[in-house]
Amino acid sequence: MPTCRHCGAVRDDADASALTWVHERDPDGQVRWLCPSCARRHLRDIEARLRDPWQ
Repeated sequence: MPTCRHCGAVRDDADASALTWVHERDPDGQVRWLCPSCARRHLRDIEARLRDPWQ
């Protein structure tokens, strides 16, 4: 089961809240997960990685 890379929370695939988890893929192909609480706390970091839609 995936765990949050910041707080260590465990994602339960049987729970509907599993749909709110965020994942990112490192350049080496490894997938890292963020629980909903940590995703909200680190939203600016996530947004900074998004591509500019006007480029």
